[in-house]
Amino acid sequence: MKHAHPGPTVAMTSSASSERAAQLFRAMGDGGRLRILELLAGKELCVTQIVAAFGDKFSTVSQRLRILRGEGLIVRRREGTHIYYALADRHVADLIHNALAHAAELEAGPAKES
Repeated sequence: MKHAHPGPTVAMTSSASSERAAQLFRAMGDGGRLRILELLAGKELCVTQIVAAFGDKFSTVSQRLRILRGEGLIVRRREGTHIYYALADRHVADLIHNALAHAAELEAGPAKES
């Protein structure tokens, strides 16, 4: 007996959109950059606050911020001599929250099926 498999129930994105999403996931795929995004999910921070939060070198944090900004995941604004960073929008916050929640579930072990 031959079984028919139904097609996808949601519309597939364009190839360009898929590639762009893959770029975003690559940018978020580094532990240091992901921790910065998680920190920024709570509030806008200046570079020196981010450096202090992680104890990394200023140059390391700056490089991570440059990559995240280049991918459109964060935005910055200047106030005097300080540069403040924040998540680009609610989509980024949702991505970070969902990824971390899923990782926590996986760490807790497989869900038991009823």
